[in-house]
Amino acid sequence: MTAMKEKTAEDIVLWYTANKRSLPWRDTGNPYHVWISEIMLQQTRIEAVRPKYLSFMQELPSISALAECEDDHLMRLWEGLGYYSRARNLKKCALILVQKYHSQLPISFNELLKLPGIGPYTAGAISSIAFDQAVPAVDGNVLRVLARLFAVKEDVRSDAVRKELLDTINDLYQKIHPSGFFASFNQGLMEIGETVCMPNGVPHCCECPLQNTCRTQKEKLWESIPYRSKLKERKIIHRTLLILRDGDSFLLHKRDETGLLAGLYEFIGIDQFISEKEALKYTEKIGAVPLRISHLPDAKHIFTHLEWHMHAYEIQVEEIEHLNIAGCVSADKKELASLAIPSAFKTYIQWYALRD
Repeated sequence: MTAMKEKTAEDIVLWYTANKRSLPWRDTGNPYHVWISEIMLQQTRIEAVRPKYLSFMQELPSISALAECEDDHLMRLWEGLGYYSRARNLKKCALILVQKYHSQLPISFNELLKLPGIGPYTAGAISSIAFDQAVPAVDGNVLRVLARLFAVKEDVRSDAVRKELLDTINDLYQKIHPSGFFASFNQGLMEIGETVCMPNGVPHCCECPLQNTCRTQKEKLWESIPYRSKLKERKIIHRTLLILRDGDSFLLHKRDETGLLAGLYEFIGIDQFISEKEALKYTEKIGAVPLRISHLPDAKHIFTHLEWHMHAYEIQVEEIEHLNIAGCVSADKKELASLAIPSAFKTYIQWYALRD
């Protein structure tokens, strides 16, 4: 692998300045905006993040406001973005920032790494974009751009390959020090990966500032670079949902404060497929009086390491508001709007139009 030339880096910065998209968190000069946007953008498309970011900022415009936010309200603001542990870590981090950092994000990469939910990429993004520090920020998009630039044929999931690509940027940083360079260079690499050097199909090489130096472009190796070894297959869990309702009132269960979808609301779930008879028996066991039962459409939800395959029964019960079941609450449509229900149950939320 050869080193990146200073001219190539300058071309990236010039291209970024001329072609960067207008995004609500970009060029605001506010480290809080950078932090929140980077956490939201993890494993999530920009199109999905943009409206959520705007509503989040309207409700929680500062680190102190985030630290004071009630957990249920925070989860509701995060609803639809998935990976809810990110939101919980945001609040943990905000509380530390208020207590130890005067409600400010630290400039230092190493200080940022000490905070909950902030790993090497996010620390590099905040430090370089918000404070113009000489720190790489290498996400999947940047990794793809660099692997193609140097025609890296080895597995980019390998720690050795990642380190070599990081060293390439760090070596470049020792040679270039103009004000604003690091923020623009890192964002330029990200922007190329998001809009030009696409992961699927033929990249838009004619629009790329690296087209004259990119070895993958010269050798037409887009389909094979970057090479990524296969991830471990996801575990499949079969679940049965019991949607207990009385008119427009529904019974919801709040999940434990640790583990998958911690602290969020769900329909009562059993981690196996059960029959209609077993569903009715379970409903009686928890103290409800079933009146009618019917099948609802099956659904599937994919997490990073597992899949839920769901059967569902709607069970009409008597006087749902009087049920006293541990960990459960009854809520009508209006009340449901204030509760955080994960997108794993989107099929059933849409079925009942619980989100008007």
